[in-house]
Amino acid sequence: MKQREFYFDNAKFILIFFVVFGHLLRTFIEDNEMVFTLYKVIYTFHMPAFILISGFFARGIYEKGYIKRIAKKLILPYLIFQLIYSVYYYFLFNKSQLTVDPFNPHWSLWFLISLFCWHIMLLGFSRLKPATGLALAFALGVGVGYIDWVSNYLSLSRTFVFFPMFLFGYHLTKDHLKILTRPAFRMGALVPFAIAFIGFYLFPQLDYKWLLGSKPYGAMDIELYAASFVRLGLYLMSTIMVFSFLAIVPKGQYFFTRLGRNTLYVYLLHGFFVRTFRESQISGYFTEPKDFLLLAAIALLLTLVLSSKLIKAAAQPLIELKASQMEKYKTRMSELDKNRKGRLHSS
Repeated sequence: MKQREFYFDNAKFILIFFVVFGHLLRTFIEDNEMVFTLYKVIYTFHMPAFILISGFFARGIYEKGYIKRIAKKLILPYLIFQLIYSVYYYFLFNKSQLTVDPFNPHWSLWFLISLFCWHIMLLGFSRLKPATGLALAFALGVGVGYIDWVSNYLSLSRTFVFFPMFLFGYHLTKDHLKILTRPAFRMGALVPFAIAFIGFYLFPQLDYKWLLGSKPYGAMDIELYAASFVRLGLYLMSTIMVFSFLAIVPKGQYFFTRLGRNTLYVYLLHGFFVRTFRESQISGYFTEPKDFLLLAAIALLLTLVLSSKLIKAAAQPLIELKASQMEKYKTRMSELDKNRKGRLHSS
């Protein structure tokens, strides 16, 4: 792995940790104002940053077979996990009947549909000048909120709301990131996080659903003339928060760096643990501030486990529709077993 790749793998691992931690925190946002504030801060940057990085790596869109490869990578796993989550929810919530609706993505699966759509949209937007394309993307993101029927169906709302971040990432270059990670930017990068936390804590009126991007303005209990200004303000905030996060991402290689390659596994699999946690009695034991530090540790452990080679080997047939990792894992285990037997025999 080259040095320049460490940065992105580090960023993706840290972001997927915040995804898991944020989903665990969701259980407690109605009971603890401090937790609710932290939850909102996390949601200002974790998915927007993931989306921006995805756009940065969206190269080769005009290559032959590109769309077919993207569809296989995103749509097929979506359909598989939509079915799996439908069965899981059927048993978890003791539903009277099993319902499978491929057009209304379960929970976090929206990202797969939207990511596929962003690549398709990029075919047209990449031909525009960056300033023109971004202006149009932001206009669509603001305007779509006025269409009441655009919501979770096929993840249409999130697709348009978050597309500007994807397009922004597409237009970023390595030189831009080099500037961003200079010491001068790193020194002040934590300031926006502190300001956001203080602002959300002192002014808690903002509905967190604004940060999800999944609802039309009509569902947000706000005057329609003001809604576009709120969304524009949140765009500005998220952009600042995303670049502040990217400025402080470490560049070196750490124990978790390689695991940053396996974030899709964490993203698709952690929902089973989080949903079970929310429905269990265990969540009732988290009441004190120190308990939420434990929750962060649990989120980190879950992220480490779900991004491990063992989990990748087991889940690869479902997520990547191949089993090469399992063969590598079996070969590695066989080699270790032979080495162990050899040491025992020599002794």
